[in-house]
Amino acid sequence: MKLLDGKIAIITGGASPRGLGKATAQLFADHGATVAILDLDADHAAAAAADLGTGHIGLPCDVTKKDDCIAAAKAVLAALGGIDILVNNAGITQPLKLMEIEAENYDAVTDVSLRGTLYMSQAVIPTLREQKSGSIVNMSSVSAQRGGGIFGGPHYSAAKAGVLGLTKAMARELAPDGVRSNAICPGFIATDITAGKLTAAMKEQVLAGIPMGRAGEASDVAGCALFLASDLSAYVTGSEVDVNGGSLIH
Repeated sequence: MKLLDGKIAIITGGASPRGLGKATAQLFADHGATVAILDLDADHAAAAAADLGTGHIGLPCDVTKKDDCIAAAKAVLAALGGIDILVNNAGITQPLKLMEIEAENYDAVTDVSLRGTLYMSQAVIPTLREQKSGSIVNMSSVSAQRGGGIFGGPHYSAAKAGVLGLTKAMARELAPDGVRSNAICPGFIATDITAGKLTAAMKEQVLAGIPMGRAGEASDVAGCALFLASDLSAYVTGSEVDVNGGSLIH
């Protein structure tokens, strides 16, 4: 059964080959969705879309710029004829300590994760409201829930905690229009962001804190995104879903 047959999905930050966005895009495509991959680099976005098969599109978009987000949403509507799902996946992280965070670090991390989530959501909400349906899936992090301690610095924790607050506020405001908003909180996932950044000792320490005894895969997060994007979660809004192998049971 294809859970997203005929649906049109936008995924931000979806071009990284081993990233959560790309894995989500692939699973959505496998389940019948037509996908628009948005990324900073137009060529990378186009190549990632081509990997999914025919009919999918890749577009350049800097989610920290509201005009970019509005233009991307218009381009998707023009090319694909609709928008049903938005996955706000674009994000960056920096492994800094509290006193090392400078203005440019704070701006870079919070702008992409939090401002980008707001702007891209604002760009698609008029369409979703008009059709009285739609699902917005925001990428938060276990870092928001436990106060960091894995990889990203405190400003990353703060940005991802902001995503949780925004997700819930959007859910409350959009629910009467039939539009849902939920967040995913991945734990330690093996992606390009973490590749090569952890020493063997650090990795051992992280794995010791995961009851399931393994790092997550991008596909683990993609499966959760598929659930939240599909009608399987028709009565789920304002939730944060943990995908962490039991590393934060609360």
